[in-house]
Amino acid sequence: MIRVGAVAMSVRGVKMPKPDLKFLLTSPAHFIALGFGSGLAPKAPGTFGSVAALPLFWLLLQAGLGQPALLLLIAAGFALGVWACTVTGKNLGIADHGGIVWDEIVAMWLVLAFTPTDWIWWLIAFGLFRFFDILKPWPIRFFDVRLKSGFGVMFDDFLAALYALLMIKGWLWLA
Repeated sequence: MIRVGAVAMSVRGVKMPKPDLKFLLTSPAHFIALGFGSGLAPKAPGTFGSVAALPLFWLLLQAGLGQPALLLLIAAGFALGVWACTVTGKNLGIADHGGIVWDEIVAMWLVLAFTPTDWIWWLIAFGLFRFFDILKPWPIRFFDVRLKSGFGVMFDDFLAALYALLMIKGWLWLA
């Protein structure tokens, strides 16, 4: 087990280790899983991870990647996340630690890959994804509670992304 900074966060009476910059830099898995540092935010790290996804996705678009290449990159990001989140969760002692935000980043990329590239649609996509990621309607909560591994960390956000996409596609279809 790698030593983590102060133990400050508490969830349901269980003290959670608080990853710090030193922890972030001790392993490539930590650097990835903690969203290049966005997961170190003291409040709402998942939201910060989702925000970090926006300029990263914009850079991918600027690189000229088409949708097939983006989807391959997202699939690779999912697989990489399974590994990075597993390692980081084990080292933190909590499989789905709040600071692990790679799942939010990859899930936001998935939503954005099917969302019009207009700032208002990106804001809608962001809001919908955060709504479903936080609310966790069925079956998201079911899997969130039962899958305690890197795959589980990634999978529940994938489902939240699908919910957000269904809403966006529904609005686009109605428009």
